[in-house]
Amino acid sequence: MTLIKSISGIRGTIGGAAGDGLTPVDIVKFTSAFGTWAISKSGIKKIVIGRDARISGSMVNNLVIGTLQGLGIDVIDLGLSTTPTVEIAVPLEQAAGGIILTASHNPKQWNALKLLNSKGEFISDTDGKDVLEIAERGDLKYADVDDLGKVTQDDSYLQKHIDAVLALPLVDVAAIAKADFNVVIDCVNSTGGIFIPALLKALGVKTVHELYCEPDGKFPHNPEPLPENLIALSQEVVKKKANLGIAVDPDVDRLCFVNEDGSMFGEEYTLVAVADYVLKNTVGNTVSNLSSTRALRDVTEKAGGEYHAAAVGEVNVVNKMKETNAIIGGEGNGGVIYPESHYGRDALVGIALFLTHLAKSGKTVSALRASYPAYFISKNKITLTPEMDIDALLLKVEEKYKKQPHSTIDGLKIEFDKEWVHLRRSNTEPIIRIYSEGNSETVANNLANKIIADIKEILSI
Repeated sequence: MTLIKSISGIRGTIGGAAGDGLTPVDIVKFTSAFGTWAISKSGIKKIVIGRDARISGSMVNNLVIGTLQGLGIDVIDLGLSTTPTVEIAVPLEQAAGGIILTASHNPKQWNALKLLNSKGEFISDTDGKDVLEIAERGDLKYADVDDLGKVTQDDSYLQKHIDAVLALPLVDVAAIAKADFNVVIDCVNSTGGIFIPALLKALGVKTVHELYCEPDGKFPHNPEPLPENLIALSQEVVKKKANLGIAVDPDVDRLCFVNEDGSMFGEEYTLVAVADYVLKNTVGNTVSNLSSTRALRDVTEKAGGEYHAAAVGEVNVVNKMKETNAIIGGEGNGGVIYPESHYGRDALVGIALFLTHLAKSGKTVSALRASYPAYFISKNKITLTPEMDIDALLLKVEEKYKKQPHSTIDGLKIEFDKEWVHLRRSNTEPIIRIYSEGNSETVANNLANKIIADIKEILSI
């Protein structure tokens, strides 16, 4: 069993001993800590919650609601929802914060409490540490019987979210409807099966073939939207002679596409394509994390904007976007953050902007993909002994490549013209993750192997 306590939330496997998994005791403990923190931070006794469709969702939901009520907090329960929907609802409800019950792309045995502040954004590093400290101290105070919180079930946010997407100036429903797209969707039997068909209908897409859209939490494949998990979607796109395939993860904040020939558009290029469309209509800057493709930088600079890199993690990307006044940003895992809507990864916004872009371009999806710089990312790792000083090791690699442009805001990223390698220590195990990018798989792999050889040489000294 696994329980991971991080600044952004509490994630773990269901079952096992308290403290070793996401058990009822742990759910109550950390919900109590977050509720206590939210009241002290804002003075507001209202929190919005929503969940994906995973099997444990109902159990976790009941515990979270009861705990918040016990703290004297009123709960707005959106029920089966999405991460971006809860993010939108928090400020609209003028709530102290939000809790999204989802383990995102993790398999069915996982669940998590994702924690939002009063802006509907993931809590900061400092706030996260405060929540964890409250949980460990355990000096929690609950409400008297006359002051228990009330629960309101609110299923209106599906439509509110869609209406907000349709209201974005760069979303052109008429253009999408005129294009008469034939689309196949894979919603991995989670809440995307509720939200994505409704969104596509509102966008004027008449032909939608649904794969795994029953929100029962029985994931038909690994729920992370990677090529090896989207074989059925790829086959269905070809079989139905569709224009494209669309896949989302269980909480609908990650998005990727399949080309009309069944090949992958590439999740790294979701943000690139959407940013390209936004940049064609708005001059401005972009942000992604250090492990995301260079193609976003190329597209941004071509459009006259500035590209900035952030440390890995959505909260870091959002902070950098605010700092640089970026008009769009996100992560290479298919996460699109469009501040015109809100500061959070949102697959609904991404779909609407992408389909508008596709319709206006008049291209096939594969032709659109071919119009962007071609890069390949290789992902590797080195396992070290637990007592190894990873920070000292990274300093030695940095010294070796000190003449190359490099960044140390999140591990070590070294640039070699248009190629790069990013080394990061894992937060949960004694490994260094090594991501490298080049204009081909061979170039990317060779760069990774060169750095791995350097590390092994340093370790042997």
